Amino acid sequence: MKLLVVLGCLAAAVVAEKYTDKYDNINLQEILENKRLLLAYIDCIMERGKCTPEGKELKDNLQDAIESGCEKCTESQEKGATTVIEHLIKNEIEIWRELCAKFDPEGKWRKKYEERAKSHGITIPE
Repeated sequence: MKLLVVLGCLAAAVVAEKYTDKYDNINLQEILENKRLLLAYIDCIMERGKCTPEGKELKDNLQDAIESGCEKCTESQEKGATTVIEHLIKNEIEIWRELCAKFDPEGKWRKKYEERAKSHGITIPE
């Protein structure tokens, strides 16, 4: 019985280690296809503008998500991160570079994510 209680507590701790799923249903395609919305999120993340609640949540967890390989992400967040990264590399390379300069100035994590994009057929301009 004690073992079950310990396992239950461990399972609860693992679940608690995930980022909130409160914004998992956000329409990423709408944001990525609307330059004004996209730039509002980028300005939030780059600390140049106001943040919506979901933008603040993203900004607060982005560095940790990058460094941990999104290990605390829900499945939806991980898929969304891949979608956003691939979109930025393919369509908004200057924004991608700006984010990399802020969150990965040494290029430690960028290579991993760019390799993932290449494996999906996305060519990264020099």
